[in-house]
Amino acid sequence: MNENAPQKTAKGMAAPRAAGPTAIRVPHAAARAQIVAILRAWGVGAAHADAAGELLTYADLRGVESHGLAMMANYETHKGQGSFVPAPEVTLVRETPALALLDGGAGMGHHPAIRGMELAIEKCAKIGIAAVTVRNSWHFGAAGYYAEMAVKRGFIGMVTTSVWNNAVVPTYAAEAMLGTNPIALAAPARRNPPFVFDMASSTVAAGKVQLAAILGKPIPVGWSVNERGEPETDSQRAWDHRALTPLGGTPEMSSHKGYGLGAMVEILSGTLSGARHAAVEKHHGRNRRPFNVGHFFLAIDPAAMRGDDGFADQLDELIDALRAAKPVDPRQPVLVAGDPERAKHAERSRDGIPYAPALVARVRKMAEAAGCDYMLEDEVR
Repeated sequence: MNENAPQKTAKGMAAPRAAGPTAIRVPHAAARAQIVAILRAWGVGAAHADAAGELLTYADLRGVESHGLAMMANYETHKGQGSFVPAPEVTLVRETPALALLDGGAGMGHHPAIRGMELAIEKCAKIGIAAVTVRNSWHFGAAGYYAEMAVKRGFIGMVTTSVWNNAVVPTYAAEAMLGTNPIALAAPARRNPPFVFDMASSTVAAGKVQLAAILGKPIPVGWSVNERGEPETDSQRAWDHRALTPLGGTPEMSSHKGYGLGAMVEILSGTLSGARHAAVEKHHGRNRRPFNVGHFFLAIDPAAMRGDDGFADQLDELIDALRAAKPVDPRQPVLVAGDPERAKHAERSRDGIPYAPALVARVRKMAEAAGCDYMLEDEVR
């Protein structure tokens, strides 16, 4: 989303830092407008382009650069490869009071994913819990966005998505078989901001490796392995090979847990919806396009479960207790899921989103090639 790694990188690009003195600050409205303009110039339908602009800007505002403007390089590559239908119709395949299955029409995943969570929320409001799956979709951005949609209605939201490419090496395996398969959960508090947890089932999101390759930066030991199963720190080689470790990194550090989480996400997102599995495709030597990615959305009404409205107050108590834990270093307080992203959001909403000059230059070339206006330079702060 998530985690959904593209097929190529921009080799030979400059290697400036993602933030700092050389970063270019762009107001989020300008970044969103640029994304939408390029997608529309490519022939992407209005609803799909608007949803993508919303999701990519959401990620950049929260400091999740791997799922923000940098994803446009991926989309450009896959547009040329026919990986998604530009303006598909999203259809309802099956529905019950508590369940639904949507077909994304082989297009980008953002718009059908928004519809999927909206439908889950609508059903949850009536009966207390609902689940919706989407098949025949593609990359849908940051999973946390959709989980937060449920929180805005006072519900708990849970989201997972499968991935079209093999990027994660199972424990004891010597080749990548699973995607980075993210999972997100958001829950509403009353006094505190909501709990928002969004993670890949790999040690790190593949998009972070791609961003490091674009910027020419090395990656830490433990993110990826080479063809021999040894640690790989060269970001370009790691991106070209794409063999990330499951969460935990090594068998000694319980990588089987990340491996199991990745398989769980695959079951909820792919098997339950009838979407494809990257591992199965690889096993049979296929790589069909469009990719038929699957998503899973769950909404739960705490009041319907408990019979009272005390969930948010009790979650406040839990959050307060966690933050009050004795820190190792007084200069670094204990945080709760969502805290770092909210701090980034406040700073970047005020000062603009910092983009590396290399990324901005790439987007300018994209806009010129698409024949649409370039909107970032005039908005630089």
